[in-house]
Amino acid sequence: MDRGHLHVPVGRDYLVPSRTMDGHFFALPQSPQLFKQLLMIAGFDRYYQIVKCFRDEDLRADRQPEFTQVDIEMSFADEKQVMDMAEGLMIRVFKEALGADIPAPFPRMTWDEAMSRYGVDKPDTRFGLELQDVTSIVSNSGFKLFASAKLVKAMRVPGGESLTRKEIDKLVDFVKAYRAKGLAYTRLTADAETSSYEKFLTDAEKEAIRGRLGAEKGDVLLIVADGNNQTVFDSLGALRVELANRLGLIPEGKFNFLWVTDFPLFEYSEEEGRYVAKHHPFTHPAFEDLDKLESDPGACHARAYDMVLNGCEVGGGSIRINTPELQERMFEALGFSEESARAKFGYLIDAFKYGAPPHGGMAYGLDRLVMLMLGKSSIRDVMAFPKVQNASELMTQCPAEVDEKSLRELSIAVTAREEAE
Repeated sequence: MDRGHLHVPVGRDYLVPSRTMDGHFFALPQSPQLFKQLLMIAGFDRYYQIVKCFRDEDLRADRQPEFTQVDIEMSFADEKQVMDMAEGLMIRVFKEALGADIPAPFPRMTWDEAMSRYGVDKPDTRFGLELQDVTSIVSNSGFKLFASAKLVKAMRVPGGESLTRKEIDKLVDFVKAYRAKGLAYTRLTADAETSSYEKFLTDAEKEAIRGRLGAEKGDVLLIVADGNNQTVFDSLGALRVELANRLGLIPEGKFNFLWVTDFPLFEYSEEEGRYVAKHHPFTHPAFEDLDKLESDPGACHARAYDMVLNGCEVGGGSIRINTPELQERMFEALGFSEESARAKFGYLIDAFKYGAPPHGGMAYGLDRLVMLMLGKSSIRDVMAFPKVQNASELMTQCPAEVDEKSLRELSIAVTAREEAE
């Protein structure tokens, strides 16, 4: 437990009121990120810790509000050294625990390539169903949805003729959950061809799409078009996994590791109307992008890397910023005033003044890794007393109400939400 914000601001904090300092709170640690960095600045060569972390965020099959993280930090290390160390650890763990031989080095893929081919930055490479860009083919077509879209992506489903028209209609509803306007399709059965869009295309456009996808009899071709690239990626990326599960394309007992690298340094938040850090504000920008921090933040890449296993991120890290000048530029790019940056991270800024070695590291989600090693589909299967969807714990019925005496000791009053608003 730490006071204030001595962790990385990734999600919402769990706040704990102080009994001895009225109006002050502890924040349960989301990560020991800045503690790791401070230890490197203090002169430690290596850091390794198994730590409990807490994040107040929406739950998913591979996410819980309380989890165990394996944190590692290394001084005078670059990306390759951290990644080599991490690979060696996984190879030994899988060999000793499961008797599985994991080939090394793990494949590398840039973030741009992962998004282009799979629609997600943590792709499951145990099966195909890769995405193809057909935007240039249909940019002037008679199908308005295609012609007006910023991005048009297509996916070939080999043997997809087993999908009935009714099942395809349900897939339309599936992608709409990811904000897609619809799902265009072509069914190439042995005795008939049906399509929701080809009648609007020229023969040349139709054949170009089929050629780009390598279409054959028995296939189904699926296309999503939208003015927002992320909508196309989200919908087809999720649809790809959905179809693989339905069609039995995912082999059991196979462990496909992958490094995803060269992430964007920033992402634009429509909600906040500004750029926010893709990972965290202490990630070192790519050297070739240092001159773009202020002028073109959206084009900057990070010295960051994620370890992916079977479509799940099991670990991630980066090389950190280690100079006060660059850290100050990063804060400015994220919209922090000098006063707000010092209020939140003054201890780190002050520590940098004494000199910080180049350093980097990563962290594994231990519970998630165990889940995958055991072939489970939910992290709750490997955790004692897991929380349910609304983050409550059913056995002890927590969270629970607190009596007035306890609230008075903490100088806290509970106000009904509607009255507060």
